Amino acid sequence: MPTEILSAIGVTAPVRTAGCDEVGRGPLAGDVVAAAVILGSSIPEGLNDSKKLTERKRERLFDEIKSSALAWSIGRASVEEIDRLNILNASLLAMKRAVESLSPLPDHVLVDGNKLPAWQFSAEAIVGGDGSIPCISAASVLAKVTRDRGMVQLDEEYPGYGLAKHKGYPTAQHLSALARLGVTPIHRRSFGPVARLI
Repeated sequence: MPTEILSAIGVTAPVRTAGCDEVGRGPLAGDVVAAAVILGSSIPEGLNDSKKLTERKRERLFDEIKSSALAWSIGRASVEEIDRLNILNASLLAMKRAVESLSPLPDHVLVDGNKLPAWQFSAEAIVGGDGSIPCISAASVLAKVTRDRGMVQLDEEYPGYGLAKHKGYPTAQHLSALARLGVTPIHRRSFGPVARLI
C-alpha cells in the first residue's frame, strides 16, 4: 500500500494493510460474497474495480492475486442471513468473516464504501476504493469471480432461471423465470420481486 495513501488517512507505515470488498448486494438470488486481501510486494498489473474489468481480465487477475498475495480470504453471508439481517448487515457480516479469516491478520483494513463492520481492527471506509486502492481492487476481483463461479454452479442445480448469465440480478429474463417457475431456496425472500411471489 503506498505510504502517501496511508499517511493521508492518518496511518503510519509500515503496516500490514488488507483491502476488503463485497459483491452481490443487488441480486435476487445467492449469497453475498466478500474478500479480503493483503498484497505482497508484487502488485498485479491492471487492478481496478472488478465491475470495470472484462471477465477474462478478472479470471487472469484472480489467479495472479491468489498466488502473489501475502494473504487472502473469502467470507460469505447466506441467503437466510440476508433475509434475517437485511442486505447491508449481511454484507458487513461477510466482510467481517473475510477479514477475520486472514492469516496473518492485518494491522489495518481499508474497506470499499462508507460503512465498517463491527470488529476489533483499525479500519477506514473509502468510497470508490475498489477503483483506486490496489488491495481493495484485488479484494473486489476475488469476491466477484468467486460469486460468479458460484452462480454458474447454481445454474446447473436450478436450470431455467438464467443464473449463469445474469448472476442473480433482477433482469427481465430472471423476473420472467421467477413468475413462470417460482421461488427457489436460493432466492432472497426479503427482496420485493421475490416477496411478491410468495
